[in-house]
Amino acid sequence: MPASPVSGVDRRLFLTSLLGAAAGVAGLSGCADSSAAAASKGASTAPLAKKVPAGTSLKISSFQNTQQLQFRLAKLGDPPFKVSNWLNIGAGPDVINAFRAKSLDLANNAGIPPIQAYYQGFDAKIVAINITRKPNYLFATKPGSDIRSVEDFKGRKLAFSQGQAQGVVLLRALKKAGLKYDEVELVPLTSNQFLTALQSGQVDIAPLGNSQAPAYLKQYEGKGARVITTDVVDLLNLLWAPASVLNDPAKAAAVAAYIPYWAKGQVWTYEHPDVWNREFYVKTQNLTLPQAEAITELANKPLFPPSWDEAIEWEQETADLLAEGGFVKKFDVGGLFDHRFEGIAAKSVPAEYRR
Repeated sequence: MPASPVSGVDRRLFLTSLLGAAAGVAGLSGCADSSAAAASKGASTAPLAKKVPAGTSLKISSFQNTQQLQFRLAKLGDPPFKVSNWLNIGAGPDVINAFRAKSLDLANNAGIPPIQAYYQGFDAKIVAINITRKPNYLFATKPGSDIRSVEDFKGRKLAFSQGQAQGVVLLRALKKAGLKYDEVELVPLTSNQFLTALQSGQVDIAPLGNSQAPAYLKQYEGKGARVITTDVVDLLNLLWAPASVLNDPAKAAAVAAYIPYWAKGQVWTYEHPDVWNREFYVKTQNLTLPQAEAITELANKPLFPPSWDEAIEWEQETADLLAEGGFVKKFDVGGLFDHRFEGIAAKSVPAEYRR
């Protein structure tokens, strides 16, 4: 495994802490050498069935129950298969663990978890792409901080999750600011630990989602906390699934049938911000209406490209960036995409949401 240029981070220990002991042993025993072989074997090229066989079911992630709420509010009805479980899982490391345990069949994540899964030797493929053009994350400072720009991150403790979107956003921001990894201290945490780490002063900076920032500032802005915005974009919002699921013809057909529901749900949410503000942010996230409106003002217009070329290029840049830091070994990301599903999302939405 490459030597670490990052102060304070032992990658093997870091990855094990993210995965948990059992998954860590399974995934890391041959991480760099076995990943390419594991991710290339058994990928199905069989044509997708046009109809989902009776009795087919999927276990799907729905972080904070957003998918069910979208489908209900948009009146999309039920997909042509049984959802045997909606799992309240969002973070990449948790999704990979659930995939390994076969308790999850399909998940919605950013671009970095599939890269992390590949590095750990777990075979999973991307089946749908939504391009995001505007930043979904910003950087929050701990209370009482004097940090006001990314350049001020030099010498500071930064919350870093290697297996999540927040991690790659941080790495891209550092690169753009001309900061090398050994000029900062990356503190290995998962995103659900970021707020606690900020509040306690364990870290100086943590990437937060646009939806998290209002509540954090409401509590700590009066104590000197602030947010730093950048134009760094986490380009990919995607659906992905274990290869074992996609190699099952019935389940692959169900995944293909689910993709239009996923795409249409995001379009509906974008087109009905007032309803979404009230029903999701106010009623389920306990935000005020002005806070909710501030979040939806920053919302990305969903874009489901007919071709995945741009997504593959961005994913390769991300993998290369991680490899430069010694977090993964360099590899070709093309094998992460199951092209049988390319274009399904685009065909399910109006032309204005295809580019």
